[in-house]
Amino acid sequence: MDFKDSDDEATYRAEARAWLDANIAEHDAGHYPDDMAKAKAWQARKAAGGYACITWPSEWGGGGGTPIESVIFGQEEARHAVDGSYFTIGLGMCVPTVMAYADDATKTRFVGPAVRGDEIWSQLFSEPAGGSDVAAIRTRAVRDGDDWVVNGQKVWTSGAHYSDYGIVLVRTNPDVPKHQGLTMFWLDLKAPGIEIWPIHQMSGGSNFNEVWFTGVRIPDAQRLGPIDGGWKVALFTLMNERLAIGTGGGVGPEDILAFAAQASGADGPLLKDAAFRQQLADWWVQSEGLRNTRMRTITALSKGQVPGPESSIGKIVAANQLQAIGNTAVEAGDQYGIIADPALTPLKGAFHAATMWAPGLRIAGGTDEILKNIIAERVLGLPGEIRVDKDQAFRDLPVGA
Repeated sequence: MDFKDSDDEATYRAEARAWLDANIAEHDAGHYPDDMAKAKAWQARKAAGGYACITWPSEWGGGGGTPIESVIFGQEEARHAVDGSYFTIGLGMCVPTVMAYADDATKTRFVGPAVRGDEIWSQLFSEPAGGSDVAAIRTRAVRDGDDWVVNGQKVWTSGAHYSDYGIVLVRTNPDVPKHQGLTMFWLDLKAPGIEIWPIHQMSGGSNFNEVWFTGVRIPDAQRLGPIDGGWKVALFTLMNERLAIGTGGGVGPEDILAFAAQASGADGPLLKDAAFRQQLADWWVQSEGLRNTRMRTITALSKGQVPGPESSIGKIVAANQLQAIGNTAVEAGDQYGIIADPALTPLKGAFHAATMWAPGLRIAGGTDEILKNIIAERVLGLPGEIRVDKDQAFRDLPVGA
């Protein structure tokens, strides 16, 4: 691995840092009606400067740059308190799928507005009966002339309540094994027959949603990929999803170390607790492992190579560490640990946020168990799990199978 920038990379980093320093100040000086308006304004500013979707072709609104340039800009942008979360799913997962599988007219219509932040996308995969099995989809699409009529339900759909468009995976053929009868479409989330119900989370927010389809008509022209060939399209989307969320985020060992320097445990100062010190050491080692794994990915990108399965490894470690750190800090607060008011808690409630968000992160983009299977089978070459439903028609499977 190479931990240093090349001459060209160092030049690009200096240019990106200078642009950010100048534009962040102007952006923060603006007045916005709400957080989304502020986020859209920043996305538009980045697009105008060539720093939004850096690796995408310039004809589609991207920067026409290299993967390592995208990594460098992301590192520099992370030094500033800007919110790009509204666009993560669309630009990291949905729109790349549209670019790979849609016709030029569709790409011309949607890619540019998404890059500029004018339109937001969401991904509609998970269903109540499917659990972690994406292929167990029961939302049905039936052909009716040039349209498909869709009925069913999606759940845990992030951001659907503020999104304009989405990509949806539906079952178009129940007479073949479950992976073979799926088809992907893009759709307007304001279309007749779509109902979106936000789900109240324990954090107090409502970012996830139930989405109901009742007689929703989707033109066949909005199909992404071949009929009954949606599983391959879904894998493309999931690959991008795991790369987009694989780095984790939130509080880390350095945060809880600073907290422990001022906190008391059951037997005195928390930093003098032997068990806590051992756990802190383990977290520190994990973080260094994650950092070096990310450097391996960055090195591969710098050389024009395709990264390996590091995103799956990183997500498993980062999500579990985030949950453990949040839980430890909240428990160390004893009776005061239940206070989640950002004005009264360390790091403005960041440890509480970690405790309440990390369980969801361990599910999003593939559960821990799914990702461990991927690593075991596709990296280590271990035998695959036994699948008794591999050759059965989907209609013959019991609900929940």
